Amino acid sequence: MTGEGLTPDETDELARRARDGDRDALEALLAAVRPRALNVCRGVLPYTPDAEDACQEALLKIATKIHTWGGRGRFTTWMHVVAVNSARSTYRRMRSQAVAAETPPHQEDADPRTTSVIAGTRLDLLEAMEIIERDHPQFVEPLLLRDVYGLSYEEIAQQVGAPLGTVKAQIHHGRKLARPLLRGTP
Repeated sequence: MTGEGLTPDETDELARRARDGDRDALEALLAAVRPRALNVCRGVLPYTPDAEDACQEALLKIATKIHTWGGRGRFTTWMHVVAVNSARSTYRRMRSQAVAAETPPHQEDADPRTTSVIAGTRLDLLEAMEIIERDHPQFVEPLLLRDVYGLSYEEIAQQVGAPLGTVKAQIHHGRKLARPLLRGTP
């Protein structure tokens, strides 16, 4: 079974079988969702090697944490959250490496792996999310899922386990906090 032609119901069925311990189903599921997970990671980390690292991390988390997927909503919605969190984690790790590896401006031998965090990411968005997360962490995940990945309010509510009205309010407040940060006028 290839991953390219699976319907959402077939993907969910594979996920259920994988969650219940079917290793062949897990392998087929990971192959099926890899392109989608990579696209999610590219939404945050457009530099391909960074997105691939984040995608690999997401697939490992899916494999080891699939038992936590409750089966209430679509598996791909849950996978979206895992991939978003992996991309953000990869960004944080790279940012820390970039800061630790900073060289004086006159040195030209900077490692492209550590500088790609600056050249290859949606730095403004990620920095804004980092700032918002300090005081209002509950706004970040719903905001990213809605405005970056286009999930519906209903899918987000189901995924984060919050009432629909709460999710809408979190996104509204998150947007209000993000706007001035994205304009560069905090």
